[in-house]
Amino acid sequence: MNDIQLAGTFGLTELIFILFIGFFIALVFYLQREGRREGFPMENEATGRVDSQAGPLLIASPKTFHLPHGQGTATPENEARQPVDVAGKRTFRSMGAPYYPTGNPLEDGLGPAAFAERSRTPDLTFDGKPRIVPIGDSHMHVVEKDPDPRGLTAIGADGKEAGPITDIWVDQAEHVIRYLEVDTGAKKVLVPMPMCVVRAKKGTIIIDALNADEFANAPVPEKAGIITRYEEERAMAYFGGGYLYANRARQEPFL
Repeated sequence: MNDIQLAGTFGLTELIFILFIGFFIALVFYLQREGRREGFPMENEATGRVDSQAGPLLIASPKTFHLPHGQGTATPENEARQPVDVAGKRTFRSMGAPYYPTGNPLEDGLGPAAFAERSRTPDLTFDGKPRIVPIGDSHMHVVEKDPDPRGLTAIGADGKEAGPITDIWVDQAEHVIRYLEVDTGAKKVLVPMPMCVVRAKKGTIIIDALNADEFANAPVPEKAGIITRYEEERAMAYFGGGYLYANRARQEPFL
């Protein structure tokens, strides 16, 4: 079958081939740009300076998101970059070297206790209500056949009592328990439920992420009955970091 000639010896098949090559090249650049929205542009690990070599062909333009329920807009790329100074020193002078803490790593956000600067607003349900709330502020309740954590005693990694469980914080979208509220005496802190082992028959809940005396320094929500995304991040980081920093033995190699 003869090719359709558009101009001289230039035919329809050649035009389609050129258009395909052009589309493929444009697609590659588009995917490269869009794939660098998070974590880019790269920063120098030692100085925190942003790589100025990234041109418009490699970095996408800022994207603005319209938030639901009257929360306005958000443009992540335009937000201030997080500081690179940490309360720690490198174990040896080389890029990528691990840090050892010089202060309290649980509060300084080092290693597994690191946290991100998330939104200072609470996560919302589909209808715009706070997603994670005390169980008394929700439509949920503990099934009679299941043990109710309230009233049980929280036991830390050192086997000592951290305080009684005074409340349950639930996820109204997923219908699960997210946090247990522990009264340390000094204040009430929220412990992530995945780090808790309920032993209802013994009247205790084992929380081996931290020692009992470290519970009192955990970050807490600023407003009663409401926890923001940032506060969730801080609570998870503080207790999660305890699996490494709660005691010296956890920081040593197994072998």
